[in-house]
Amino acid sequence: MARTTPHDPPQTDARPLYWQIASLLLDDLHDGTVPPGERLPGERHLARRYGVSRETVRQALEVLRRDGLVATDRRGSHATLPGRPVEDPVSLTFPVGARPADLGAADRATVIWEAPPPQHAEALGLAPHRPTLVHRYRSATPDGRSLRTAVTSFSAVALAEVAELGRYRDRADGATPAQLRRAYDWMRKAGLTLHHRDSITQVGDAASVRVTRRVHDQYARPLEITDLVVNAEQDALVYEFTLPAAG
Repeated sequence: MARTTPHDPPQTDARPLYWQIASLLLDDLHDGTVPPGERLPGERHLARRYGVSRETVRQALEVLRRDGLVATDRRGSHATLPGRPVEDPVSLTFPVGARPADLGAADRATVIWEAPPPQHAEALGLAPHRPTLVHRYRSATPDGRSLRTAVTSFSAVALAEVAELGRYRDRADGATPAQLRRAYDWMRKAGLTLHHRDSITQVGDAASVRVTRRVHDQYARPLEITDLVVNAEQDALVYEFTLPAAG
């Protein structure tokens, strides 16, 4: 017979009590009672709700963290969106549309500390002309024909909470190569759940399209905005990601 603490009720289910509580919490996540990004009630509240000890609640949350369904940071535990694991390189592609260089193509990425494009400043909540970290990416054929170009601006929140990004400020001269391929990974490890919205529009003629990606965290704070322009005749655009924060 499974051992119980004085604060836990006798068990009638063969599974450990914390697994039962994890299942109940998972039901709340699935039915939307706790929406993605929303903070979960505290351990004390959950313990009273389910009539168990706080230690049992803590173990149940750890089960959900291991499955990527709950993340915990200094603000507490919150529901996350299920998505590709952090090890999957496809889900970590930064900026949107970038990928290993095509045969014979040359990729170049740099960062600069400057005022972002006006539409980026507005989306990130930055005052006009306030500088921030701006990432520029370009992929071109050997004869100089552009395949993909992207401009990404990061918010003050991203720079303050993601140490790896913040460190680029002092070396953002616009000339030094800067491959931020793990930018989304860094955000996730900082306890941020990444939500994105992508819009696709035609640019000029039918040969080019623009993809605008806006990324925010579980608190609806903007993290970055990217404008990618791709030559639709020469390239195929495939992208996909939803990353929960690291548990």
